Amino acid sequence: MINAITMISVVGIAIITAALVILLSAFNGIEKMIENLYSDFDAELMILPVNGKTFHEDAIDLGKIKAIQGVETVSRQIEEIVVLKHEKKWVNAKMFGVDSSFLEISNTQKHIVDGIPVLKMDGRDFGIVGVTLLDKLGGYIPEKVGHELVQIYAPKRDAKMRLGSNPFRSRTLNISSRVNYNREVNAGSIVVPIDFAKEILNYGEDISAICLAIDDNADQENLKTEIKETVGDNFKVRSNYEKNELIFKTSKSEKVIVLVILLFIFILAAFNLIASITMLFVEKKDNLATLESFGATRKDMFKIFFYEGLLISGRGVLFGLVLGYAICFLQLYTGVLTMPNSGGEAFPIGIKWQDTLLIVSLVGVLSFLFSYIPAKILLKKYSSKT
Repeated sequence: MINAITMISVVGIAIITAALVILLSAFNGIEKMIENLYSDFDAELMILPVNGKTFHEDAIDLGKIKAIQGVETVSRQIEEIVVLKHEKKWVNAKMFGVDSSFLEISNTQKHIVDGIPVLKMDGRDFGIVGVTLLDKLGGYIPEKVGHELVQIYAPKRDAKMRLGSNPFRSRTLNISSRVNYNREVNAGSIVVPIDFAKEILNYGEDISAICLAIDDNADQENLKTEIKETVGDNFKVRSNYEKNELIFKTSKSEKVIVLVILLFIFILAAFNLIASITMLFVEKKDNLATLESFGATRKDMFKIFFYEGLLISGRGVLFGLVLGYAICFLQLYTGVLTMPNSGGEAFPIGIKWQDTLLIVSLVGVLSFLFSYIPAKILLKKYSSKT
């Protein structure tokens, strides 16, 4: 009976520990996936005006920005809402006018669905659209032709609304490729050459922002401070994390909530540990007097039941860690489990040694308490009766 309860305790602790390992690793993978989805298209750092939506590009010395250690690539950017037309279909979209270096900043090649990622070729301007945006327009990129044509309607700058007047300027643009980043970009973004954007928007020398790619080894916060000092008080420097702060915080909050829920379940499973110690105490109660006759103290008897509880929980934690990480590595290297509606893409897994330390620490503390408290109470009751 005692062995059965002990095994139930070990199995219960092992399963919860394995669940902690698997779910934390899964959330790590999801966080990394979200970071890639929302960080590739959004530059690591962006310089924006404090007031208004545009500024004269000469207001910032790009040479000084490029000279800052840790800054790898710089791209000017114009952002505006436009209307796209293809045949009889109309769709609103967000147009990004950028330098060709933006393709490197946003890792465009990695996110291409079809077509060739170019903004200029043979003296012609080309655009790159989100994968579902072109579907909304009913267009596609033929293999033989290599591009699709769309009409872009942009609002006239400082135009006065008059009856019968046209508030839009329109241009035809070749679409060279489609990209897959995230739902927001896929459904409503088009990237065009910055000269094309300036011309259709009549922006002259004005731009909306400056996008920066930074070295992987650079400290983003220190670099952000240095750039802020360089550009002055009329500009702000924003990271991609700050732009998508709600998304990143939501992901981290979900991870904490799941961790708390699993720890609560672990507490429930640990009652089997209390039952094991209690049953052991009941069975060996008659032997305690014998131990006392051999000179064993109350402290010695406490250690017997306390260490027994630690051994049970220790075995459960060890088996759980082995099982959990075995499943994680299986998913990591084989991709057995795929995400729904992802075209067979494997569910992401991210393994961090910090999670192992966190799990062992939390489970260890709970195991200590659930071994210490019942052993203490049982020996106290035994002492009061004798």
